[in-house]
Amino acid sequence: MTATVPPRTEGPAADPPVPGDVPHADLWTSRPVTLLLAVASGVCLWAAFPDVGAWPLALVSVALLLAALRRDTGRAAGWNALVGFVAMLTFWLPHIWWANFATDTVPWLALAGLQASFGALLGAAWTAARRLPGLRTPGSGTGWAVARAGAFALVLVAVEQLRSEAPFGGFPWGRLAWTVVDAPTGRSAWLGGSVLASLLVAFAGALGALAVGRVVLARRSRRIPGAAARATTSAGILVVAAAAVVVAPALLPLPSDPRATPVATAELDSTVVDAGTATHEADGPVLVAGAVQGNVTEPGLGSFANRAEVLNNHLDGTAVLASRPEDLDVVLWPENGSDLDPQEAPEVAAALDDAAEAVGAPILVGAQEFPETGGRYNVSLLWRAGQGVTDRYAKQHPAPFGEYIPLRGFVRIFSDQVDRVSTDMLPGVEPAVVDLPRDDGSVVPLATVICFEVAYDEIVRDAVARGAQVLVVPTNNASFGYTAESTQQLAMTRMQAIATGRAAVQISTVGVSGIVAPDGTLLAGTGLFTADQMVAALPLRTTLTPAVQAGYWPGWIISTLGAGLTLAGLVTAVRERRTRRGER
Repeated sequence: MTATVPPRTEGPAADPPVPGDVPHADLWTSRPVTLLLAVASGVCLWAAFPDVGAWPLALVSVALLLAALRRDTGRAAGWNALVGFVAMLTFWLPHIWWANFATDTVPWLALAGLQASFGALLGAAWTAARRLPGLRTPGSGTGWAVARAGAFALVLVAVEQLRSEAPFGGFPWGRLAWTVVDAPTGRSAWLGGSVLASLLVAFAGALGALAVGRVVLARRSRRIPGAAARATTSAGILVVAAAAVVVAPALLPLPSDPRATPVATAELDSTVVDAGTATHEADGPVLVAGAVQGNVTEPGLGSFANRAEVLNNHLDGTAVLASRPEDLDVVLWPENGSDLDPQEAPEVAAALDDAAEAVGAPILVGAQEFPETGGRYNVSLLWRAGQGVTDRYAKQHPAPFGEYIPLRGFVRIFSDQVDRVSTDMLPGVEPAVVDLPRDDGSVVPLATVICFEVAYDEIVRDAVARGAQVLVVPTNNASFGYTAESTQQLAMTRMQAIATGRAAVQISTVGVSGIVAPDGTLLAGTGLFTADQMVAALPLRTTLTPAVQAGYWPGWIISTLGAGLTLAGLVTAVRERRTRRGER
């Protein structure tokens, strides 16, 4: 008599199909299919970001990734680590194509590979975490699916948080949160920052994946009385739950001003942009700010390849603002708006004095300082006519391998591009706040986060907690050509406006620049590689959002829970392995 060998399963029993872990014999857990799902996940995640900007694909990406990580036989942790790496490499290579444009192939591949390695960590961590009995034990009920989706979201965002902090201070580019600034989910940043927004995207995507699993289970269970109906009902509940997670943040108290409508084109008119009252505060005082995008003539060479021209372009743009009728409180220049240090070059200082006097307002100037002790600082200088620098901020978080080179001797073995950074940038030690005096005697603290710093929640949050009433993001995108780097950055600026309840101005040497309402609405924007000016009435806000008051806690809690799930799963797996050995 021939015995029938049952299919192999995960743990003690088989899980529901599609993204619950199913028997190894299932087509969806075969190695080729899981790799294809991983690639599809990476492509969808890339398309969720600007310039494509199809945010619902972020949910699809999470669902596909959960499906791709279902294999749980043999050396599952190693295979799922590979799957996670492939998914994230597929995403990172096109997402940071601007790194290849600005440097060379080797640095681009190195950065993409480093970030993709966190996808490998996610694959291995999730394989361990789902060993917990409450997550592994299969069932067609909704509770199991919700628990499993929640656990996956926690592990995913914990890994994302780790990637945002390490190595070399982390790289928060590519967070799930940045994809949903135009979605209801993005409004959750007001409550818990980008950490909460990422968590909700991951949770909703995982719920959607498990809902598909229930649909497949219903089709397979048609001959079992009642099983198909139960699976279909569960699928419906999961779909409703996923939709609720996506749209529920729309109920948060960020009422939209009817004037705060998104820009339809990159063309600017001659009117003042009113940033409106789209926030949780009532009407109040405003800051009338002019912003100058000076442009450079040779895209891709960077502002320092056009020395003095960049300064002159921004002086010319300031002269245009001086001819307008508005009484400005401040004029905002981008990072490296002056490629010569006005504190060291008398002719530049004289030109800034003339410009500030003509426009009738101080100028926030982006420049570089070179101290006698060596190195350099990337600074925003508040320049007043006849007084010079009255306040300054030095960038706290220089970009590793872009503004300074860690392990220079070792890295040079792989690429001589490190020599393009001949003088390492030094980190500033003061918070990102510049105090702006006004003619009425009041002082308006500005949060002046420079370029990539807008991706770091803690820098923005700290500036607002210290009293900053408006966000200013001076940036220099001249080295990135017509890539999506600047639009990716603008999405982060908009998300930080939501998280802090502050109006924001992103001002770039070459674009894109934008005026952002406190609810994240983009009110005006410029095109790439154009000379432009903007004037905006920015509402001044003093109350702190829950996200700012929460500080690091959302990140700490989610990281702890994600790590705890992974560690508990590892302990469970070790105990089960010892038990099996003892039985043998």
